Amino acid sequence: MGKKEGKQKKGLKIFGIIILILIIILALIIGVTYWYVNSKLSKMQQVEINEQDLDVSVQAEENLANYRNIAIFGIDSREDTYSKGNRSDCIIIASINNDTKEVKLVSVYRDTYVDIEGYGLDKITHAYSYGEAPLAISTLNRNLDLNIKEFITVNFDAVQEIIDSIGGVTMTITDEEVSHISGITQAGTYNLTGEQALAYARIRYATGGDYKRTERMRDVLTAVVEKVKTFNISQLNTLVDTVLPKIYTNITANEIFSLMPSATSFKITESIGWPYETQGITLDRWYGIPVTLESNVTRLHQEVFGENDYTPSETVKTISNSIVTKTGYGK
Repeated sequence: MGKKEGKQKKGLKIFGIIILILIIILALIIGVTYWYVNSKLSKMQQVEINEQDLDVSVQAEENLANYRNIAIFGIDSREDTYSKGNRSDCIIIASINNDTKEVKLVSVYRDTYVDIEGYGLDKITHAYSYGEAPLAISTLNRNLDLNIKEFITVNFDAVQEIIDSIGGVTMTITDEEVSHISGITQAGTYNLTGEQALAYARIRYATGGDYKRTERMRDVLTAVVEKVKTFNISQLNTLVDTVLPKIYTNITANEIFSLMPSATSFKITESIGWPYETQGITLDRWYGIPVTLESNVTRLHQEVFGENDYTPSETVKTISNSIVTKTGYGK
């Protein structure tokens, strides 16, 4: 593969975005009753992580003090397990500007070649597998100069249950996509089950590659959101009871409550794919090489955080040089 300019996305991965939407819907519709909402939010699987393990540098803490960055992971597990061995097929950074309430979504491509503490240069998707959420967050912070301390993880089973619980979603399937979806034998428009919709959204080996895959995920997400928007309180209540137990997070119910007064002000203003410039290479397997890590991080901070004169940390520069030395891919 040659160098390619990352295209801006209007909707990225399905997993985490659905969860955020459901939490906001819950807060807005039934948020007036504290005890009721608290009983719902307590269904989430809560975990504590040590912030000292997350590698937030002093530079990132200071530069991004006005941003709440939350990591959202969709892992390749079909059971209620979030432990080592599960790769993060989906990685999204939800960046909330505390002043403007603007939300920007940054999708980090799963094959991106980065440095994973203790494991060396590898695909970023493997960080979660090696060390669960703490190592995955640490990897994002070290390689992208970020201040992430919070995360949400969901698995494929949760996605299927969301779609099944709303009665499926209607999608148009092309001739090329038919063979990837169980139960579909010819092109046409179908009401897909959760299993079928997930298979459709994850098609990788077809025309358009990962970019088209992202588009399919956007289409499924749009279909889910449009359907959920028509639900009454009773239907939302049932949906929330189904979904929240599938969420694994270190965000507490009280922290979610703290977001509720400004929930109506939140607006997703931009969604991008990162890295912006990559070049593929096959070593022991295929990797997406950021060309270069340093320049991609600089552009990220300029476009997402408005840091026009941004200079990456020495850690990022060192990792970037290591990637160039290993692959030969530099500017």
